[in-house]
Amino acid sequence: MAEPSHHHALIADFGGVLTTSIWPSFEEFCRSEGLPEGAVRDLFARDPEALADLRRLETAEVPPDEFERRFARRLGVTSPEGLIQRMFAGLGPEELMLDAVRAARTAGIRTGLISNSWGSAIYDPAELEGLFDTKVISGEVGMHKPQPAIYLLAAERLDVAPERCVFVDDLRENVAGAEAVGMTAVLHRDLDATLDRLEELFGLALRA
Repeated sequence: MAEPSHHHALIADFGGVLTTSIWPSFEEFCRSEGLPEGAVRDLFARDPEALADLRRLETAEVPPDEFERRFARRLGVTSPEGLIQRMFAGLGPEELMLDAVRAARTAGIRTGLISNSWGSAIYDPAELEGLFDTKVISGEVGMHKPQPAIYLLAAERLDVAPERCVFVDDLRENVAGAEAVGMTAVLHRDLDATLDRLEELFGLALRA
């Protein structure tokens, strides 16, 4: 018999973990808008104000429509209306990860979501129904990953010490933020590798 796991909570990111990767969706957006390949990624990399605007959007300091106007101007996109929805139109649910979270919760593991929000447009409430004991959305709490406080808030809401939480994210800086507060973090790059690691950490079969 396997020994009981040291880990009592599973916390997941949304976009790029519970959904397909955001980057192909952004590339599809660039093609549909006639933008150069990698235009969205490059803008965040080279323009600190673009990234600052994203942080303000994530914490609800800037409303989505204002972000869309600013970001469209920076990208050279003529129509800002619905820009966020167009950028995320290529996302789909990552069913095996959703099933894994559901299986973990059924097995008695506390489950949580920490998401840096681009507004409500990318969330499908039906997909998240019954998955989580708590949801920490950056725009609702006024903080964002990788700030330590957002991870600590999720752990507090779950009533689980950070050291007993496992956090999954597709961005390295967000994984580092979780590790900084004592969580065990999994950098999601490959679905099978992530599921293998989660099954190892929890001592559970999370796949049908």
